[in-house]
Amino acid sequence: MCSVCINDVLRDDELRSILSRLEDDKDKERFGLVCKRWLHLQSAERKKLSVRAGPHMLRKIAARFSRLVELDLSQSISRSFYPGVTDSDLAVIADGFKSLKLLNLHNCKGITDNGMASIGSGLSSLQSLDVSYCRKLTDKGLSAVAEGCCDLRSLHLAGCRFVTDRTLQALSKNCHNIEELGLQGCTNISDSGITDLVNGCQNISFLDLNKCSNVGDVGISSVSKSCSSSIKTLKLLDCYKVGDESILCLAKFCKNLETLVIGGCRDISDESIKSLAAACKSSLKNLRMDWCLNISDSSLSCILTQCRNLEALDIGCCEEVTDAGFQDIGEVELSLKVLKINCPKVTVVGIGNVLEKCTSLEYLDVRSCPRVTKASCEEAGLQFRQCCKVNFAGSLCEPDELISMRPISL
Repeated sequence: MCSVCINDVLRDDELRSILSRLEDDKDKERFGLVCKRWLHLQSAERKKLSVRAGPHMLRKIAARFSRLVELDLSQSISRSFYPGVTDSDLAVIADGFKSLKLLNLHNCKGITDNGMASIGSGLSSLQSLDVSYCRKLTDKGLSAVAEGCCDLRSLHLAGCRFVTDRTLQALSKNCHNIEELGLQGCTNISDSGITDLVNGCQNISFLDLNKCSNVGDVGISSVSKSCSSSIKTLKLLDCYKVGDESILCLAKFCKNLETLVIGGCRDISDESIKSLAAACKSSLKNLRMDWCLNISDSSLSCILTQCRNLEALDIGCCEEVTDAGFQDIGEVELSLKVLKINCPKVTVVGIGNVLEKCTSLEYLDVRSCPRVTKASCEEAGLQFRQCCKVNFAGSLCEPDELISMRPISL
């Protein structure tokens, strides 16, 4: 009986078709173990790679994975190597990975503007770049990226403390397709830079300005007007210059807002929050307004009664909120899954109302409510559903909805 070798029968395009039908990554790896020919095809078709390597190994990787689209070189406490990613590595990447669309350099602290210049000159197809906590970078390097990578859709610069309005001006001039921009902790950017940014980038859907202490009402009003139809997530944690004018502008123009973080914005009052609740009643899903000291029961009731799709709410340390804020919501059944209260005037009476109205609640945080303890809840006969985790003392991990609203700290 004559035996036929599969490699004599199937052409490369047919093998690629087989490979494309394998959904599990482990199955794709097994495909490459059959023989050198299959390994070569598997390598050439690979789109994503997460590595730790120096220039010599990167050159070999570039030769083997010629169609790579996503490259992850990010570092963390659990995922790091010495000496880390360097400008020499970025030069190799810019020369060898011409199809690259996503590059993750999060926490690669050794890279400088020279490395960014290589990226800008070599990776014109790049759409996503994360250089968060690459603390040596300045406007010079990031402007080079903006000028060379005009199709950028996502850029994360959290913790890049030397970034100023010049980078935002370069983005506005060159990168009109930006949709996601992370600027957390970039304290040198101002209202002027934000205004320049949105003059040229009007498709932004995600904007993180957490701890950008020089951004205030002028900048946020510009975002509201220029990105009115696109903005869905806006983070303004500890932007103490942001007040009612910003929130009223968001209410007027941004009807698709889904996530808003205004924790620590202490000048925001009931008036603007009520307007926001009415304007975004169908879209708002996540709202963090802890330490907004002027927020009271009236605006809380508006949020709960009008924002029917709200899933996560943080009103921690809103000292004027009492049980009445949860009592004045009528017969409305709420969609809340995550609720962080931590208000000193709230008692078990208010918590009882929460449990009655929030039948989908999965996480309740009351650890800073002095009048709400496990013992007092049991004494009042409160029954928590089995699916609801109650954080009385900080011993539980926060759910993803809350974590996503919090700033990253490294």
